[in-house]
Amino acid sequence: MHSRLSYHWKEPRAAKEYRAAVSLHGHTNRSREGLTFISEYVSRRPLLRFALATQERKAQAESSITIDFAKAYWTPPLSPLAAFQLERDQIERGLGLAAMVSLTDHDNIEAPMSLRVIQETADIPISLEWSVPYQNTTLHIGLHNLPADRSESLMAQLAAYTANPAEDCLFDLLSMLDKNPDVLIVLNHPMWDLAGIGRQRHIRTLTDFVAKFGNLLHGFELCGVRSWEENRAVLDFAEKWNQVVIGGGDRHGVEPNAIVNLTNAESFPEFVHEVRRKRRCHLLFMPQYAEPFVMRILQTLLDVVREYPDHPGGSRRWDERVFHPDSVGVVRPLSALWKAPPPFIRMFFSAVRLLEVAPIRRAAQLAMAKPEHEMNLSLNQAQEAASQWKKTYGSPFSRTPMTKSMAWRTPAANLKRSRRSADSTS
Repeated sequence: MHSRLSYHWKEPRAAKEYRAAVSLHGHTNRSREGLTFISEYVSRRPLLRFALATQERKAQAESSITIDFAKAYWTPPLSPLAAFQLERDQIERGLGLAAMVSLTDHDNIEAPMSLRVIQETADIPISLEWSVPYQNTTLHIGLHNLPADRSESLMAQLAAYTANPAEDCLFDLLSMLDKNPDVLIVLNHPMWDLAGIGRQRHIRTLTDFVAKFGNLLHGFELCGVRSWEENRAVLDFAEKWNQVVIGGGDRHGVEPNAIVNLTNAESFPEFVHEVRRKRRCHLLFMPQYAEPFVMRILQTLLDVVREYPDHPGGSRRWDERVFHPDSVGVVRPLSALWKAPPPFIRMFFSAVRLLEVAPIRRAAQLAMAKPEHEMNLSLNQAQEAASQWKKTYGSPFSRTPMTKSMAWRTPAANLKRSRRSADSTS
């Protein structure tokens, strides 16, 4: 077993000995992302708690709508084709390697299935991020390269477990998937306490899960949107269980995955065999991972609330991509439930958008940066790495100030109209 970690800003030639790179764990607008974190965040902040309570009373009085974050969700801004193109361009243009991309939306395979009808993306693996309720928490498992002829029946079985979890059923499902040598099973961001049960309880539950099912898992994920401290804990945990680590990005915005996997495989199944049989993986941390963690999270928020004029109607504004039940329980976009966002939301987003102003962004970077001794990082190194990366192949996404008329520009946005049409109808 061998897992190797390289950092592009320290080893710019690390990819030269390989023919391809694999981008795992990216989300598209087919992914439903929960909003329960809002109520948890607001509950700890008196000012926001008061503002939200005021809005709840107003919504109930004016439209008989009871705010329910458990039933509300949002969708990432990128279509499946745009997400694929973004990840592919980073690898092909930035690293000069062949690209393999596995998109993993939450509990559905709509994105890869829609892309497989397009010649350009016909060989994309059928993958998803499976929500696995287990004891007092929920774990996320990346399932990559499901067999095409059984994908629909497998999805029905996975959904049945998520709705009514049982350990015996979980063992049977993982065993069935493990028996297919072309399927890759990855425990995503294992140290992330998604249920908020507390670090120690989460680790106890995670340890119990791995003790029972670890021989059916093919790797633990080092995650591109989690802190180095958390990823360091994953490395220690993987070493304890003699498990390989695999790079995953967990991209939700328009920044490409911050970790990719280097390989000499010529196909995705061959990469799977490399991980499963040879028990090896070479992770490459991309320059964006060197930026301060909080800044990257805020940048994702900016990407989520950004307006995209080039998108199809009904998905351009953020409140068209956030959904909530109406007064009779029908889930609809927020844009259909109000005339305009409440003032406190507009004020909050305006404050976040100040990070698009260069001097303010620079000050925030200085304030949020902290020593990363394990990776030998500093703010200056991070900025130099990001700057050099953009000089190498250009920025894959725009970070210009947000305006209502702002034109979004990425390589994916410049696809031919026929490609956009194919993606929107599939």
